Amino acid sequence: MTEFSLVLIFLVIVAIIKGVRIVPQGEEWVVERLGKFAGVLTPGLHVINPIFTRVSYKVTTKDIILDVPEQEVITRDNAVILANAVAFIKVTKIDRAVYGIENFREAMRNMVQTSLRSIIGGMDLNQALTSRDRIKSELKLAIADEALDWGLTVKSVEIQDIKPSPNMQDAMERQAAAERERVAVVTEAEGAKQSLILNAEARLEAARKDAEAQMVAAKASAESIKFITEAVQENNASAMFLLGDRYITALQKMSTSENSKVVVMPGDLVGAVKSLIGGK
Repeated sequence: MTEFSLVLIFLVIVAIIKGVRIVPQGEEWVVERLGKFAGVLTPGLHVINPIFTRVSYKVTTKDIILDVPEQEVITRDNAVILANAVAFIKVTKIDRAVYGIENFREAMRNMVQTSLRSIIGGMDLNQALTSRDRIKSELKLAIADEALDWGLTVKSVEIQDIKPSPNMQDAMERQAAAERERVAVVTEAEGAKQSLILNAEARLEAARKDAEAQMVAAKASAESIKFITEAVQENNASAMFLLGDRYITALQKMSTSENSKVVVMPGDLVGAVKSLIGGK
């Protein structure tokens, strides 16, 4: 066998080795012929011309996780918040993904960051902190069309975290503390006001009840005086008996008092009673 034959056999073996390509599952390879797109190799065994054809790109067909780093975003009311997200995309058009954009991963990451700033910038601070579902929906809609032009499909976009910046959080805590203090002062003042009102109403009610009691007592006293007056006019003996009984009772109390040392009793008890009612 001549040297030329050996060289030829060697070149054939090298060509076979270089021309045989095994594409693993989950990937697709882009091949170019003379610098021009020639096709896509799907998973499996393929034989290509190693002289004029070469594998230019190896692209995964699995879902790609894009972690969007945390960034500062200014809301509509000039509040600074920190937000980051994660996007799940899939390459559906290999040629567009490799020829339509230089680096589709970096392009999608920048697209998500820009759209996130735009969406949150149109919201107030409270809306931005409480509207994750709305932000996620608008964010996916904003990047879906652009991703489709690059041969990508946006499977999902999730907001990982959204929170006020440290300075803004400190300001919010101070504002919340001031609001709690204001509510406490208002509540205390309202309680004092209600207490004064209830005390005034209680005094008014007590005065009304006292006045009613005095009126009842006055009426009873008037009725009693009227009754006694009529009784005295009809029978002087009844009045004398009543006054005498009261008089004797009063003298008994005076005699049993600790402060009383000497009790002077009138000699004519009946005459003393008669003198009280003006009797003869």
